[in-house]
Amino acid sequence: MGTNGSTMLEPLRQGLPPVDPTAVSGSASCALPARFEAVRGARSFTRSTLGQWGLDDRFDDVALVVSELVTNALRHALPGSTGGSSEHESHVRLHLMRWSTRLVCAVRDPSEDSPTGTGDEGFSGFSPERTEENCDLESGRGLFLVDSYSDSWGWHPLAGRLTGKVVWALFRLHD
Repeated sequence: MGTNGSTMLEPLRQGLPPVDPTAVSGSASCALPARFEAVRGARSFTRSTLGQWGLDDRFDDVALVVSELVTNALRHALPGSTGGSSEHESHVRLHLMRWSTRLVCAVRDPSEDSPTGTGDEGFSGFSPERTEENCDLESGRGLFLVDSYSDSWGWHPLAGRLTGKVVWALFRLHD
């Protein structure tokens, strides 16, 4: 995660019991190529990581959310947004972080735009507060799925020398 790990995690702690960011019991990260085939690689990375952490039973929900977050990053956040360019090979990263009671998956991309977007960006103005309206959307259901399958999610721009944003989803782990 580099030097901004603590900065990236700050919004994850809001509204939750205090967590020491140095107490992460497991973390893994991978760079994803700017191709839609990267979504399969992200799911494979997630399966392997969750297996190493003994969290195989959480794979289905976490993999669905990871797929949606990575797809959104590739579709909307990369300059050109063709999903086939190799110019931005490492600008999208998947981070998985585990504490004893929670798991976070976070996708970093080079755009500072809100993942919910407005206008003609293809996000169709998703809003968790407008669930009924979201059901009729032609596109943009990915964040509805993220909202439905994770315990919470959000995003924030990166600070410091990193540019872009992180979109994250939190899953509570039960003992």
